[in-house]
Amino acid sequence: MSIPQTVLTQRFEDALVLTTRLHAHHRRKVSGVPYVSHLLAVASLVLEHGGTEDEVIAALLHDAVEDQGGRPTLERIRAQFGDSVALIVEQCSESDVIPKPPWQERKEAFIAAVPHKGASARLVSLADKVHNLQAVLRDYKRDGDVVWQRFKGSKDGTLWFYRTLAAAYQTHAESPPERELAGEMSDLVGALDACVH
Repeated sequence: MSIPQTVLTQRFEDALVLTTRLHAHHRRKVSGVPYVSHLLAVASLVLEHGGTEDEVIAALLHDAVEDQGGRPTLERIRAQFGDSVALIVEQCSESDVIPKPPWQERKEAFIAAVPHKGASARLVSLADKVHNLQAVLRDYKRDGDVVWQRFKGSKDGTLWFYRTLAAAYQTHAESPPERELAGEMSDLVGALDACVH
């Protein structure tokens, strides 16, 4: 599969700056590393799978609404980067209200929305979940069951979410990059299951 060469403009640089500012004090749940590392990794996966500049910008900002201000942050993204980026970010967000709805409710709604997401949102969301699973698997191998204490869904809920979401993405992935990431997500879920059982 030939990956198109995405051209990144000043908009991408502006998104990098906004991402860094929005998440300046945000850290990963288990490792404690600056959260921007995750956002850069998701953007990298989207780029490596042929994402457009809008998709890469949305990858950088995919958690901004959920974790850094709700709907006002979405409107800021729309004003600065346009409707296409805002729609992708919105479709990748579990919630745009503060406080967030209960964990189980959010996860069930997110899974139910998979068939209705646009192709761009599926690509960004898959990249997000692949990187999250890579981190969970790495952290579990290093720290063991203590990892689950940091997740609201605990061990059983977190595994249920990733298993169910991986199956939904396998069913609804359309493009070759989506199918590749969906396969990688399923492989990571399988590897995590094998480690914990």
